[in-house]
Amino acid sequence: MAEFLAGIGKNVILMTAITAWFTAQVLKTITAYWRHGAFNAERLVGAGGMPSSHTALVVSLAVGLALREGLESDLFAVSVILAGIVMYDAAGVRRAAGKQAKVINKLVREMRVEHTVRETRLKELLGHTPLEVLGGAVHGSVIAYAFYIFYR
Repeated sequence: MAEFLAGIGKNVILMTAITAWFTAQVLKTITAYWRHGAFNAERLVGAGGMPSSHTALVVSLAVGLALREGLESDLFAVSVILAGIVMYDAAGVRRAAGKQAKVINKLVREMRVEHTVRETRLKELLGHTPLEVLGGAVHGSVIAYAFYIFYR
């Protein structure tokens, strides 16, 4: 097991992606605290918010592979396609689901006033705005470049 963990720790591309995800989650928590004036531990692992940690992860993977393997690499091509899908999903499908949850929550609140429905809260912060996705992409690129410089 120790050999396995040591091997993973030596994988610079994997460590780049994990670091980008983790630091984006921390930044997201700080950003949420700054906006709302209260610490919310759920932001450390939750979806949505600025910057997009999913985007940071896949973009750092793609940039890390581009820097290490080159733009003509098959691995880079696969990582770019993966990043595109994740970013589209974050800003599109998951964002729409969050908007729907917001409307449903409003309806439940209104019906609760009439005492006809018990309130069940849906998670509204599922996706990202395009700016949040861009923030994740920039963050992932910076982390990948830092790892490239440090481990060159």
